Amino acid sequence: MTENPLSPPEMERSDVLVLFGVSGDLAKKMLLPALYRLTESGKLTVPVIGVAATDWDDDALRRHARAAVAAEGTDIDEEVFARFAANLSIVTGDFADAGTFTRLREAVAGRGFVTYYLAIPPSLFTEVAGALAAEGLNRNARLVVEKPFGHDLDSARKLQDELSAHFDNAHLLRVDHFLGNRAVESLMVSRFANTLLAPIWHRAYVDNVQITLAEDFDVADRGSFYDAVGCLRDVVQNHMLQVLALLVMEPPSATNAQAQGLEKWRALHATRTMDPAVTVRGQYDGYRDVEGVKPGSTTETYFATRMFVDNWRWADVPFYLRSGKALAVSATEVVVELRKPPLELFGGDDIQTPPNVIRFRIDGDTGIRADLMLNKPESTAGPLTVPIGVDFARVLGRQELPYENILHGAVVGDPECFAFFPTVLECWRIVGPVLDPVEPPLPYARGSWGPEAGDRLPGLRNWHELGPRLFDDARPAGERGPGGGPAD
Repeated sequence: MTENPLSPPEMERSDVLVLFGVSGDLAKKMLLPALYRLTESGKLTVPVIGVAATDWDDDALRRHARAAVAAEGTDIDEEVFARFAANLSIVTGDFADAGTFTRLREAVAGRGFVTYYLAIPPSLFTEVAGALAAEGLNRNARLVVEKPFGHDLDSARKLQDELSAHFDNAHLLRVDHFLGNRAVESLMVSRFANTLLAPIWHRAYVDNVQITLAEDFDVADRGSFYDAVGCLRDVVQNHMLQVLALLVMEPPSATNAQAQGLEKWRALHATRTMDPAVTVRGQYDGYRDVEGVKPGSTTETYFATRMFVDNWRWADVPFYLRSGKALAVSATEVVVELRKPPLELFGGDDIQTPPNVIRFRIDGDTGIRADLMLNKPESTAGPLTVPIGVDFARVLGRQELPYENILHGAVVGDPECFAFFPTVLECWRIVGPVLDPVEPPLPYARGSWGPEAGDRLPGLRNWHELGPRLFDDARPAGERGPGGGPAD
């Protein structure tokens, strides 16, 4: 029988998870709470060995894990935590010390297939991968690396070559935690499991698409990290372009990660590179006073641009992307604006009927909402915008943390929640022309929607309003202020 070229090789289930950087910020805020949740649901039964340059012993790691889970707001179940703690242990030592990896080899000896998860700075990826290989720990094992995967197109290729010298592509996974978000996955499900949407998901019906990743908080104590990365590399090149790919891709021909990856690659391959002339960079007031930020820093904390996808389905439809720190609200949302009917039958000279929009809230209070027009009895004000939709938490119950799905996929060998390397390269190609510009970013006030120039992108009539919650009452058309905020 002929082998299906779209069928990916079977990936091994892990018998042990080794977590490099277990004492770090990512582990504390995301990974340890997610591992507790996986233990609670019965999905995590394998030992977890932490590796860190610290003086902790196993009990200290368990106390740290308990504090991390509690800080996430979880009511700890003592029986669940006892099972979780029993699986936790630690190997201590500097990553530059070969003795650390000798002790790790002794810790995993005889345990079977191992997954190594690198929750460490990207500058250490190659060093750790090489040290694992030097001890023979790259055999019968898989390597998982956090983002960012490189800092531009050339460095991404170089990193791939360096890691591939020790782990082949079937044993190398690249994390983009947005792909572990079930609400992000629902973009593809909504498109391809509902014939209600399929006919209108086309340039003939879609006027424009707006993708916003807004955060109302600043960089806090992450100044030194963020200043070296900036908004574009932190969330646009990876998270937002992955969302774009899910919005514009064609239906995959098979239900596996490789087929999905190929369709994402085709979509991104058809996407134009970003144009500096229609790109706005901003920096919130007070950013340069943050500890770890370089004096006179030109790192952007806000980014907005217009993009086009040059294929049969999406030609000439503008895609507007924006993201930033210290903005008016925290919201990650896709707004698909449909074309208006060809005749204005229900408005008038002074009243314009707003367009239909479909909203996907993919972080926080996740859900899907469509704004439809209805006529209010005995009203002369024209049609009324009425939202209909689904609040995922209310209908589906608790949504898994993105890192629950990432870590579960890493352990069982499910590549669906991880970035396909060809799409990583396309993402770097797309952002290439706007990386590291010489012009300084525009200042903007904290709590605003960024610099005013971001509201004047070519062809943009207005950003659709985003509230703190998806089903907050929408303001009537004409009452939106710049950037989607309330009018003055």
